Amino acid sequence: MQKSQRLIQMIMIINARRSFTVQDLADEFGLSTRTITRDLQELSELGIPIYSIQGRGGGYKLLRERLLPPISFTEGEAIALFFACHSLGYFGSLPFGEDSESALHKFYHYLPSDVKDKIDEMKERVMIWSPYRHMSADVLQTLLQAIMGKSVVTITYNTASGLSTRDVQPIGLYTSSGFWYCPAFCMQKQEMRQFRTDRIVEVQINESVPYREDIAKMTLADKPDKEHLEQNIFYVELTKKGVWQLESNPRFAPFIARKDDGSGIAEVTIAKEDISFYVDLIWPLAGDAKVVGPIEAIAYVKRKIAEMKSIYGLSD
Repeated sequence: MQKSQRLIQMIMIINARRSFTVQDLADEFGLSTRTITRDLQELSELGIPIYSIQGRGGGYKLLRERLLPPISFTEGEAIALFFACHSLGYFGSLPFGEDSESALHKFYHYLPSDVKDKIDEMKERVMIWSPYRHMSADVLQTLLQAIMGKSVVTITYNTASGLSTRDVQPIGLYTSSGFWYCPAFCMQKQEMRQFRTDRIVEVQINESVPYREDIAKMTLADKPDKEHLEQNIFYVELTKKGVWQLESNPRFAPFIARKDDGSGIAEVTIAKEDISFYVDLIWPLAGDAKVVGPIEAIAYVKRKIAEMKSIYGLSD
């Protein structure tokens, strides 16, 4: 039996028995106690929660009854899972702490050598990329703890007008374009709000604020939309290059109408409060995108142009 197969089988036995001695495993595998001791040390280093029982009748036990049974994967499944987990490394922070990296290490460790060779060859050629955004792992982990532990948190949030402190009950976490977002019920506003986690300066579990069971039933499918707010049509004329650049942006792509010459227009229904956000999205396109409406968007573009002229000392 190969060592990798022996270690996997050993995990299954340990998981089933919960408590055991080195001699038990030595008899089971027909190996010396020295070899079994080395195997147990390696399993411990890989994160298997084994601890020794001192004194008469001692041996080993699982620290927690949380091990999962081994699962068999096809080669294709193994490669797909590896790269799915590997892609998490491109995020600035994760709400899972170091667990994803540890799991990936264990998974890779026990793969057959030929599958490892294929993965090693593909590592620099295949990736599920996400823009790197710096944010606090502690904030993400506390929010996840609140979601799973059914708790309210007090956050200090960095808004355009300054820092704001509020009590919120998170309903979930999701990521988009490298940013993590937390839809939550704001106790002060008495409504659902969406918070970008990199703007949360501080977060703490607050057991003094009552937890609402009706909010707890909500999921990410219930995250706040802005249909109840005043709506505007954000209208942009695009050159051929502008169309090519915006087609990769999911906020615009479904709403682009291409003309015969390759240029196009984009008409997106947005909340009035998001006008500056959408202008900022197309600002890098410069002359390849012209904002036609609404008038508030055009006014915002003109203010940005005036600010740039002021910075660089340009006159009209």
